[in-house]
Amino acid sequence: MYKKFFGLKENPFNVNPDPRYLFLTRHTQEALACLTYGIETRKGFILLTGEVGTGKTTLLNKLLEWLQREGVSTAFVFNPLLSVSQFFDFMMTDFGIPCESKMKSQVLLKLNNWLLERYQAGERAVLIVDEAQNLSPQMLEEIRLLTNLETSTEKLLQIVLAGQPELEQKLNQPALRQLRQRITLRAKTRPLTLEETRGYIHERLRIAGSAEDVFTPDSVDLIHRSARGIPRVTNLLCEHALISAFVDQRKPIPVEIIEEVAHDFDLLEVQHPADPPQPEAAPAPGNGGQPPLVESLLQALNTLVDRLNKAEAAVESNTEEKT
Repeated sequence: MYKKFFGLKENPFNVNPDPRYLFLTRHTQEALACLTYGIETRKGFILLTGEVGTGKTTLLNKLLEWLQREGVSTAFVFNPLLSVSQFFDFMMTDFGIPCESKMKSQVLLKLNNWLLERYQAGERAVLIVDEAQNLSPQMLEEIRLLTNLETSTEKLLQIVLAGQPELEQKLNQPALRQLRQRITLRAKTRPLTLEETRGYIHERLRIAGSAEDVFTPDSVDLIHRSARGIPRVTNLLCEHALISAFVDQRKPIPVEIIEEVAHDFDLLEVQHPADPPQPEAAPAPGNGGQPPLVESLLQALNTLVDRLNKAEAAVESNTEEKT
């Protein structure tokens, strides 16, 4: 019901990686251009890294959208916690390559023949692996060997590895130096600046159908400081602020509501970006082993759901009385 209250057609701050909501900052445009250039010019290996919640998967979905329009064959592995045989099964199925045999030699032969057919037809094939920081060194080596499928002049398979900064650390291991040397292009996603956060929130509201100022300028500034420019956390704060403001029947959303939501999620007092990271605190006793932040998130979510249910019940009751 809060969507109607704010004149929205849909939830503008859903955490799902919907490519329609990709906000093109300078860094995002550079990353997308890097990915498309690497694929078009058959560069082989491309690396995409970025902190948690900075929009890597949304960017990959935008890339997939473009590849589908271009008629490029793709395989998108979004769960890398697979054995080698499971990984190859998933890849072959996503490419749509039938292969009766489970023998690795036969799978690779089938893949090579299929890639040669695509190449001779002037087509490209792209393998995208998300959450690649979770790949084992063995699996990373298997993926590297896929780039040996090539002609004398060009790679037959383009590979995009996307993951958190830990992926770069893993690739710096001596055992993976051959893979590291084959990465020809690197792209990064980064946190939003204050100005970008303002544009990000405004653009998402516009796409969702809003024609009014939903947040006050001070509220947006506090959202940025509390989220530290991380888009996923920004979405979390904004969505729960919409719910709280609807419950209180207040718009535009004032800074007090942002303070309340940020406090509920333990985000009001944040480190300055220049401060060194602090070690994570041990789970508080008596909460089932849940980290304090997770516990507070769950409590805040339950509180907001209860308030939203009460507000909806009150609105329905008033409607019935009027009729």
